[in-house]
Amino acid sequence: MRRSEKSKDTKARLAPKQKISYEKKADPALTEYAVQSLTWLRQAEFLMSAPKLALCVEDTGYEIAFAGRSNAGKSSAINTLTNQKQLARASKRPGRTQMINFFSLGNPDQRLVDLPGYGYAAVPEAMKIVWQKELENYLIHRKSLQGLVLLMDIRHPLQHFDLMMLEWAHSRHLFVHILLTKADKLNRGPANEVLFDVKQQLKKMKLDFSIQLFSSLNRIGLEELATVMAGRLNYTLDQPTEFDLSQIPEASETDIQE
Repeated sequence: MRRSEKSKDTKARLAPKQKISYEKKADPALTEYAVQSLTWLRQAEFLMSAPKLALCVEDTGYEIAFAGRSNAGKSSAINTLTNQKQLARASKRPGRTQMINFFSLGNPDQRLVDLPGYGYAAVPEAMKIVWQKELENYLIHRKSLQGLVLLMDIRHPLQHFDLMMLEWAHSRHLFVHILLTKADKLNRGPANEVLFDVKQQLKKMKLDFSIQLFSSLNRIGLEELATVMAGRLNYTLDQPTEFDLSQIPEASETDIQE
């Protein structure tokens, strides 16, 4: 081999390697949809509360219901999603949501619903039975219900009542989007491990539901949740809207407790 060729070969080996990026680029259309969805969801207003199905708002249009254990962060998730600290009242004492609460999104035919928490409500057993019955009536007979956002504390996923809710939704062919809440309580690695494990368990149970990490405290997964909600509630892109995620105030530790 000639000296010049050897020199070129050595230079090639010693040259700094170019980094190959495997990061998936965000789809501009999806990003715009997420941004506008967040803006749209900020229109949320309290519509009414009902202690039972017969007294609920008229069964028309589209609605997504938030369900989960009373300490899963349900109210905090709704408040973060809508950028309103007290839209759904959050409390340090679990079990304070005792009615079916409806929130309109610019018009009464597109709604969010906050369901009574299950499994850990600090109320008499007789009241729990009443709530469970009304919850079942709502889930079975509500025609405008498009699906559920099922919240689980990432440190305690797939508890008994969660599994019951998933199996029931599957039997009714109802859409479910799972939020593993309080993701800020774990480091990124362990949080992703829980996400993977829950996905595997759902696969074993043949439950084809979507799932994501979420944190009301630092807004992990906010855009993803907004996109899912808007799609299921039949929201369509309007004219371009400017919206700055940094303007959403950070939740305090008090805000995220229920």
